[in-house]
Amino acid sequence: MRGHHPREGEVLVHKGGFSKILKSTFRAGITLKAIHSVLEIIGGVSLWVIPPSAMNSIVEVVVEHELSRDPHDFIAIHLLRTSEMFLSGNRLFASIYLLSHGVVKVVLVVALWMNVLWAYPLTIAVFAAFSSYQMYRYSHTHSIAMLLLTIFDVVLILLTWMEWREQKAQKRSDLAPALLVR
Repeated sequence: MRGHHPREGEVLVHKGGFSKILKSTFRAGITLKAIHSVLEIIGGVSLWVIPPSAMNSIVEVVVEHELSRDPHDFIAIHLLRTSEMFLSGNRLFASIYLLSHGVVKVVLVVALWMNVLWAYPLTIAVFAAFSSYQMYRYSHTHSIAMLLLTIFDVVLILLTWMEWREQKAQKRSDLAPALLVR
């Protein structure tokens, strides 16, 4: 808007390119989150039904070739350690954890794709809670993957907030003509 100066806290977003980039980035982000969530569900179900010794054997076969070429391969060693952890750990907890995370996030992402307004603040709250827990876990594990996942979630929270503001403004502008007709 010509001559309009934003008030404190107000962000001017032109309806042109920048807004489209934000919307595309938001859609790509929630799509990646949906894929990650489906993988969590698959992992949770796998942990539930596959015995830990069989899962460890599968992982050993998958990483064996890579470790023969590079015995210090970060990803292969990480996968092997994780599978060994499930041999001694509580796989029921891990399974329920993955399943609940995956299902909650899939439901939220579907609602976001459908532009359901209640999903925006709920997504922000849920992802903030997950991010807090992830940072707690990071403080114990120092896992780079956990740190990267948390950064992704924080960016997604910001994009969700921006999209929520856009959706609320759009709903208000859609309602305005109806209110004037009365």
